[in-house]
Amino acid sequence: MRKIAASCLFLLLALSLAIGLTGCGEAKPTPADAPKAGQETKQAAPAEKVELTVSAAASLTDALKEIQTAYESKNASIKLNFNFGASGALQQQIEQGAPADVFLSAAAKNMKALVDKQLVDAAQQKNLLVNELVVVVPEGGKAQVGTMDDLAKPEVKHVAIGEPESVPAGGYAKEALTNAKQWDALQPKLVMAKDVRQVLTYVESGNAEAGFVYKTDALTSKKVKIAFNVDPKTYKPVEYPAGIVKATKHAKEAEAFYTYLQSKEAADVFAKYGFTIPAGK
Repeated sequence: MRKIAASCLFLLLALSLAIGLTGCGEAKPTPADAPKAGQETKQAAPAEKVELTVSAAASLTDALKEIQTAYESKNASIKLNFNFGASGALQQQIEQGAPADVFLSAAAKNMKALVDKQLVDAAQQKNLLVNELVVVVPEGGKAQVGTMDDLAKPEVKHVAIGEPESVPAGGYAKEALTNAKQWDALQPKLVMAKDVRQVLTYVESGNAEAGFVYKTDALTSKKVKIAFNVDPKTYKPVEYPAGIVKATKHAKEAEAFYTYLQSKEAADVFAKYGFTIPAGK
């Protein structure tokens, strides 16, 4: 009986040892940085994009959209949101507190107004581009227009211009027509537009036999042709200043984009769309 009991005890000890060894073989070391029980893993959150609102003259639409693609591809943390419109209307929006980080105007007077009201720092704005005023007619149009006097012809029933009080191109057109002694005579024919791109649309659609737009606008359309260049001596130089709005909440990013607009890379895009870079820039 003692031998049997001893044998049973030996078997039990051997079995216990085998189970213990098996458990040790399955155990895996725990990495030092592994989360402990009850703890959740934390992943680094992706950096949020900074959105810049750029209020810009409608005539800059095509050039700035191309610049947007190039700039955002090199600055993954930046998203550019454009607010295109008449410079006068954009100026008023900024004066009324509408969000804006950078302003690009088609007339120096609109930028000066914001500087005078201390909404743009004079040291953070400068003339960026130069443009020209032209008269366009529909491609294939019947009216023969080659000079300012031709706008008075009976076959020219409608002449489109931007609203002079808010659209710089309209202001330049009024100045040129006044100097050419045509402003009063053409009053019955004038069709006012909210911005220079609407003028272009009126002529493209045939709702106006002629229209005053910038050279850069004329070059974007295959539905119109330039009838003549308006004598630059009859209107103030078409200057496009750019500036940083003081109320921006992203001063660093706004300044970086403002600086980029003055780079050769940006200048090449503006030139592609017919803008001229001021001498010495």
